[in-house]
Amino acid sequence: MSSKISPSRWGSASDKLSLNKLRPYQREAASAILDSVFGKKGLTFSVEMARQGGKNELSAQLELLLLTFYMTQPRNLVKCSPTFKPQTVISMMRLRDRLNDAGFSGIWTAELGYIIRLGNARAIFLSADKSANVVGNTAHILLEIDEAQDVSKEKYSKEFKPMGATTNVTTVHYGTTWDDSTLLEEVKQTNLELERRDGLKRHFRYDWQEIAGYNPDYRAYVEAERERLGENHPLFLTQYRLLPLQGGGGFLSRQQLAQLSGEHARRHKSERGKLYIAGIDLAGEAEGDDFSNPQPHRDSTVVTIGELDFSICDDIQKQPRIKVVEHYRWTGRKHAELYPRLVDILKSVWKCRRVVVDATGLGQPVSSFLRKALGSKVSAFTFTAKAKSELGFKLLAAINSGRLKVYDRDGSDECREFWREMDRAKCHYRPSQTLNFYVSPSEGHDDFLMSLALLVEAAERYEAKTAIGKVRE
Repeated sequence: MSSKISPSRWGSASDKLSLNKLRPYQREAASAILDSVFGKKGLTFSVEMARQGGKNELSAQLELLLLTFYMTQPRNLVKCSPTFKPQTVISMMRLRDRLNDAGFSGIWTAELGYIIRLGNARAIFLSADKSANVVGNTAHILLEIDEAQDVSKEKYSKEFKPMGATTNVTTVHYGTTWDDSTLLEEVKQTNLELERRDGLKRHFRYDWQEIAGYNPDYRAYVEAERERLGENHPLFLTQYRLLPLQGGGGFLSRQQLAQLSGEHARRHKSERGKLYIAGIDLAGEAEGDDFSNPQPHRDSTVVTIGELDFSICDDIQKQPRIKVVEHYRWTGRKHAELYPRLVDILKSVWKCRRVVVDATGLGQPVSSFLRKALGSKVSAFTFTAKAKSELGFKLLAAINSGRLKVYDRDGSDECREFWREMDRAKCHYRPSQTLNFYVSPSEGHDDFLMSLALLVEAAERYEAKTAIGKVRE
């Protein structure tokens, strides 16, 4: 079989093999990629597709078609993913399934745990982790970069891009957007500039609304996510709307600050029939990105008390509203001095049903003491980069959905400091869809901010039951 195949030949064959199984938007990208492969054009494409929109299926169908066309020749296609497990393994499993679906069961073979061979053609699956040893592989047919927003620019430039240098290989970067500093965003901007020069489409973008036009179930799911997270939540912006985040900045917008402001009065003790939770941020917690080096400048312990309001719960909104009703703050007080006061406040004054306490570094003994005194209702939270990122996303979702409200401003020191921290909170977006939120040490502390986030975590397990008046933990 000739290595150069005419467009008419691959067009009719591709319809029979696999592309007719793709949706129109997938076929648009596939046709451009195949035209470059078979025409030996060596173009680089970027394909942004909303989460669960079918980019992995597009990739697998391309691989199936190309392995079939080149099965009589010793040629490779190479695909890399940010991690071997689970991402690379999932890609291999999908290709195996498509080969079986196409009638190649018992014909294709696996080699070395990362290669799938059909005849003489091979699909080589590699990890793009910084420590992965991938040098020495050659991409003759196609080079695919999956989840390119999470692949190191340096790793790609030094080790993957050269794999197609001697073959003028066609390259495809798949993914969803994140911030404006990723490999995918860099390739996208280059492609858009080239398109402006020569009119040849290299960047393909399909947001959730494009995909929902072909799948009503997908539309329902994403609309529910939009309701849960909010239209401008970082994950909804990037994973579904495909809008890149602009390098960090303020954590809360003016709109979000307004949403956070409630109209209920501050209270100082529990009321009969109400359910209360607490989030506790302890003095001495590490700030910023270095969680192994607690800083002594963080010298306030803050307790935030919340009331759970289930009146908003229905079949769609299953989580209760969180009404912040009280703040406590102690500055310059040793943890041991606070033990009896914390127990009395949580147990006797508020009868809290769940308490989440910062257990990072110096907080660990406090969390252990409170758990011993109050039992399983106390949960320890250890701040790591990943855990803090998840906490930040949950806090944003609670604010965006209108579930989190803070008592009406009462002019107190605690209230003024709370809103000062909310206003000064910053956000830094990291690779792999993670974030860090904080108040810069030069502008003060973030004790109230972290205590609020821990309060949202304390409400995580609660949702309304079908029976009115009951809640599920």
